[in-house]
Amino acid sequence: MGLVASLYDDMFPPKSKFSVDDIPDLSGKVAIVTGSSAGIGVETVKALLIHNAKVYMANRSEEKTAPIIKKLKEETGKEAIFLKLDLANLRAVKQAAAEYLSKENQLHMLFNAGVMVPPIGKVTDDGYDLQFGTNVLGHYFLTTQLLPVLVATARATGKPSRVINTSSNGHRLAKTIDFKTLKDGPQRIKKGEANLYAQSKLGNILFANELARQYGDQGIVSTSAHPGTLRTELQRDVSTVQMVLIGWLLHPAEKGALTQLWAGTMPETESYNGEYLSAWARIVKPNAASQDPALAKKLWDWMEEQVAGI
Repeated sequence: MGLVASLYDDMFPPKSKFSVDDIPDLSGKVAIVTGSSAGIGVETVKALLIHNAKVYMANRSEEKTAPIIKKLKEETGKEAIFLKLDLANLRAVKQAAAEYLSKENQLHMLFNAGVMVPPIGKVTDDGYDLQFGTNVLGHYFLTTQLLPVLVATARATGKPSRVINTSSNGHRLAKTIDFKTLKDGPQRIKKGEANLYAQSKLGNILFANELARQYGDQGIVSTSAHPGTLRTELQRDVSTVQMVLIGWLLHPAEKGALTQLWAGTMPETESYNGEYLSAWARIVKPNAASQDPALAKKLWDWMEEQVAGI
């Protein structure tokens, strides 16, 4: 799918054949939803709770998450659990995984979210570009720290554990990963927020595909998902002019949860390892760069080097 066709597809996606009402009973299932203090994340948690899953809301701020947990309990009768997670700090990511593993010996679903076009001056605590460091490297480290429990859960249940990585059709603007721009410096600044965002979304797909290749035979189903063009807090750093230009293209946030819920809960998606999914709940073809196994392996190896010794 080319860029123009992709834009049209975002504006006018076909009606979804999947509804949250189709989700099966999730009693006994445990999920982690990162970036779940607003928008798609909250809608995802709500749907999972309604269908009886045990859900950890992995966010930076307990103060911001607490009222959401309270509201969701009022709406669903079920109480989500806060898990402190700062994806922009690799040591904090490791601590979050350890905290989870101290409480649980199962993990059936891991939903990985991200950030969008923050000011160019923002970097992670470890000096990485904030978008790549959060969207790709932080989620890589969280996922790999949780791989033992994901694999063990798949073996114990005889059903795959799902890892769903939030990408975007913005990945189509990136032709490769420029490794010289992943840490702070003049080359990163020159690349600009929008190109850094597109690169991080390409990185999401490459990571998801490499995870599928390396761990598919151990019971992991790894997908990447474009949630649609949505009105969410992701646009908090977008200018007023940009919002006026793109606002009429955006869909409600609750629709954005459909694709990742479909990927994470439905029986038919158990066989979708390595697929790229789009609005609303369907498989589409991503750009060619995202399907390059050599680039995916190079990225995986780079990320492995970054977290060594943490």
